[in-house]
Amino acid sequence: MSCELILVTGGARSGKSAFAYNLAMPVSKRRAYIATAEPLDEEMEERIKKHQAERGKGWDTIEEPIDLPGVLNGIRGKYGVVLIDCITLWISNLLHIYQDSEERAMADIEKLVNVSRGVDYDLIIVSNEVGMGIVPENRLARLFRDISGRANQMLGKTASSVYLVVSGLPLKIK
Repeated sequence: MSCELILVTGGARSGKSAFAYNLAMPVSKRRAYIATAEPLDEEMEERIKKHQAERGKGWDTIEEPIDLPGVLNGIRGKYGVVLIDCITLWISNLLHIYQDSEERAMADIEKLVNVSRGVDYDLIIVSNEVGMGIVPENRLARLFRDISGRANQMLGKTASSVYLVVSGLPLKIK
């Protein structure tokens, strides 16, 4: 059985997550949602609760801010579809723990891409398109933008389908 890798990208609040959720729903009754967000403040806690309520029942939630490749390997044989939301937040987490090391973050991204090629479930990955605005004024923000762009390119090349969501409207680009 050939499993699909689907990348869903777009700007902040463009409707990416809702679109990815709707893609996943009919695929399987065995669904996992991998959340990369950490509830570091009250506002983020509320966002997480809201997302959990919107998903409703029928999803196993796995909270993993760092080791996505390890989680993807560890859940083989358990699910029909897995949704990761989102890669750019994961990259931010990596830059934080790796003290802004581009090399270490890119090594983890390469691991993720390699693991995603061999999973036994459909994998839907949500990622922000962050390179369509102005050049950030500080080094860390530019590094984040550059790494996110490279990660999206790597995932896009590997994916069987890629969607760009703009203003709540999905456009299939691959």
